[in-house]
Amino acid sequence: MGSLPSTRPNFLVIVADDLGFSDCGCYGSEIQTPNIDRLASEVGGIRFTEFHVAAACSPTRSMLMTGTDHHIAGLGQLQEITRSSPAHKGKPGHEGYLNERVVALPELLRDGGYFTCMSGKWHLGLKPEHHPNKRGFKKSLALLPGCANHYAYEPEYQDPKSEPGKFFETAVRALHAEDGRFLAESELGPDWYSSDGYADKLLKYLSGRTEEERHQPFFAYLPFSAPHWPLQAPEETCDKYRGFYDGGPEALRQKRLQRLKELGLIDESVVPHPVTAVPGEPAEWDQLGDETRAASARAMEVYAGMVDRMDWNIGRVIQHLKDKNEYDNTVILFMSDNGAEGASYEAFPLVGTTIMDHVHKYYDNSLENIGRGNSFVWYGSRWAQAATAPSRLYKMFSTEGGCRVPLVVKPTAEAASKAKGSAVTDAFCTVMDIVPTILEYAGLGHPDTYAGRPVMPLRGKSWKSFLDQLDKMSRSSQIHDKDYVAGFEVAGSGALRRGDWKITYVPKPKGPQRWELFNIKRDPGETNDLAEAEPDLMVEMLKLWEEYKNEVGVVGLAGEFPGMAGKQGAQQDTIKDEMEDPYSWIKYIKRPKITPKDLIGIVPV
Repeated sequence: MGSLPSTRPNFLVIVADDLGFSDCGCYGSEIQTPNIDRLASEVGGIRFTEFHVAAACSPTRSMLMTGTDHHIAGLGQLQEITRSSPAHKGKPGHEGYLNERVVALPELLRDGGYFTCMSGKWHLGLKPEHHPNKRGFKKSLALLPGCANHYAYEPEYQDPKSEPGKFFETAVRALHAEDGRFLAESELGPDWYSSDGYADKLLKYLSGRTEEERHQPFFAYLPFSAPHWPLQAPEETCDKYRGFYDGGPEALRQKRLQRLKELGLIDESVVPHPVTAVPGEPAEWDQLGDETRAASARAMEVYAGMVDRMDWNIGRVIQHLKDKNEYDNTVILFMSDNGAEGASYEAFPLVGTTIMDHVHKYYDNSLENIGRGNSFVWYGSRWAQAATAPSRLYKMFSTEGGCRVPLVVKPTAEAASKAKGSAVTDAFCTVMDIVPTILEYAGLGHPDTYAGRPVMPLRGKSWKSFLDQLDKMSRSSQIHDKDYVAGFEVAGSGALRRGDWKITYVPKPKGPQRWELFNIKRDPGETNDLAEAEPDLMVEMLKLWEEYKNEVGVVGLAGEFPGMAGKQGAQQDTIKDEMEDPYSWIKYIKRPKITPKDLIGIVPV
């Protein structure tokens, strides 16, 4: 490593949870996101139209932290899937936490002289040895599981040992840790709301730096848990959207598509993928009763409120940086971790009945209460496909709807001075590119070994040369060359991209459960399967898939192994001993009075 740049930039990385492609104003939404929009519209601001992530949250977050594939970094699948899948459990790269085969970005930045802090969703390990403070963050407030009640509300269970059931226990407890110490919900405070609380804490960390730390550049990570279900937001924010969604998801989908075209983010000729729905999922709007439509529209109003409130908190952080004269030298990235969440859990095999029984027993989902802390709703596949259009499907599928997400980059003022205005780029890139980009701006390299152990190399490519030429950037400027190969797989749904071509594998019942071939530049909606028309290319792409699969350790696709027979969400619980499953003891942490005797000494403290 040579000499460090004289003035190294700060970095602020902001992640939304389950935000769809068109859910921000600058991407065509009716939802008010003025702060995100200003990042995109100021001189030098860039909106990406071809930024890709994994189709689920913790896999994406592991790539964001390491610059390599999630099958290598320890989150080959969501831990919630791995723990119930015999085919995945115990396989390398499926540990369920950020493993020792990788070095984390904040570790390298900390060692390289950066002040590192985070506040928000971690989802990269529950046990203390896997918390953010063990992976390079000097200060951290971390939501440990994949989601939680945004108001930290939890019912008083009749039998704490058996409630809630498998799969669902991680969705109800707002289990946090600060600097490696587990927190009781009471320590979050009586007025806790997730987006407000995460912004508050990040501002506290930035404001509380010592004199020495103020002379260091900073890396701040703000991963919100909004707008992930349960859909909850302050009533006054939700009420801004009263009546906006009374026409239903298809009407919203058409408005969003039209606005994307007006903004030039998609071509006028784009053919959107048809809405996909299977039995058990929400019916078309005109087939629903008045009460069901009202509840569904209200859920979408609350979702909008969550996005709105998240943006408001982003504005608070931005204003702080401006007030402290740190904004100009800060690179800001705003992204989503995957496509919109389209699951209808009430329809899931094996788990649906358990979930709905639990919701009906402990929550109030009456119309007037939707969005409050003691409600528990999601919005379903049709609203999700309004947000991912023109793309196919949504989260948990390696289609464009699951993997193509918004990304806004605000460069430093020095870099922006070369630009003529804001920009839109169609350059294909992935979340793995962020680590090498930040490291290059920071003047730091990526080692072959770390803390005495070998670590896997980066799989991403730095954007620095791309971003340093804002004056020469055109819509068609590229980051990766035409032969760059990117593979994707989550929950048995796979994809591989090379240049303008993509193969996609969508499990039944949402797809044919076989490989399809698309020219993604001409057909971003993945509507015209060219597998039969281009047999030689199909063979070539499948060979590249096998190479990718073997390189990173993909276990297989749906239908290729037991326990994931092509049904999204199907869970076959194989865990016999509660003590071997960390997600089963999550409800006992910081609660010694209800911890069963056989778990004392096992539950982390």
